[in-house]
Amino acid sequence: MAKKLKKQPGGTPATVALTASGTDHTVHAYAHDPAAASYGEEAAEALGVAPGRVFKTLVADVDGDLTVAVVPVSGSLDLKALASAVGGKRAAMADPGAAERATGYVLGGISPLGQRRRLRTVVDASAAGHATVCVSAGRRGLEVELAPEDLVRLTGAVLAAIGRA
Repeated sequence: MAKKLKKQPGGTPATVALTASGTDHTVHAYAHDPAAASYGEEAAEALGVAPGRVFKTLVADVDGDLTVAVVPVSGSLDLKALASAVGGKRAAMADPGAAERATGYVLGGISPLGQRRRLRTVVDASAAGHATVCVSAGRRGLEVELAPEDLVRLTGAVLAAIGRA
């Protein structure tokens, strides 16, 4: 049974999980602009990081099961590839409310780490080509940088080519 993580002052469930696991990571905060067209591209620009190293967390419905897809902000999610990666037939983007309830995060701040309910997760294979990647730390304006192998290990993810340029 998973250990329930308590919210710590200034922390999110994602940063609490990272700290509890002893995983090397860096938290980056920036001033979020509510008018930003893309949360991920905003993060890449604010942090001065190539968009291919900043990954967005999307929640999809694969054959009735919520599944997390982690793909570069510079591209989009290939739903057929996601379904195939988890042995499914059909995938569609999840209802936003269902995604928020399952993860415990709000849209634009969904982290693949520290979710309320651990969902099966697929990380785009391109992550393996970087020494570190950035993902949401659990709220808009907060990113966490970590090694892709640590992201895969902590989320129980599989690596697969699920992103499109």
